[in-house]
Amino acid sequence: MPVKIARPKVANLAFHLYERSVHPELFQASTCSVVWHDAFMATIRIGKSGHMLELQTADCIITEMMVTTSQPLPQRKRIIDRQIRGSHEETIPLATGLVYHTNFQLERLEQEVFINYHAELLLDCQEMELAIEFPAHNRFAPAPLSLIRTETGTDSFLMHSFHTFPQSLSVVKTQTLIEL
Repeated sequence: MPVKIARPKVANLAFHLYERSVHPELFQASTCSVVWHDAFMATIRIGKSGHMLELQTADCIITEMMVTTSQPLPQRKRIIDRQIRGSHEETIPLATGLVYHTNFQLERLEQEVFINYHAELLLDCQEMELAIEFPAHNRFAPAPLSLIRTETGTDSFLMHSFHTFPQSLSVVKTQTLIEL
């Protein structure tokens, strides 16, 4: 019997940033991609609750995670620990010279708007670095989506993520810019 992957409730999500690596076993990934650049390597994972980004340079490793609040995670070198609610923006200059910018927001949409937005995201899947459609909670509902698009510059890494939560007609969007 196949095991269904259930999307958690959007109210139970948190956003974390670490100035260190976090063991990948603490994040159950459904898909993964690696972005190589002269100055860094970025490993991006998507799981049922959100995403995990690990960016490694010669001088440091930072890890961004969107997971459930019940997920046991280390406390050491945790820089951001915020529940996903409304909109949040943060800029953090790191001791190694990296500057980390992020903003994330939770949008609750009207049903018709959500359906249209979901359809647009389905079309965008082809152009994304990573995209996955999780099983729907019932056959009449849209399936939850997670999409990640990345861009690399000569001295920067940009990541956009979109995670849909059809049961609550919600979308979580994040944008992360890391300046090297």
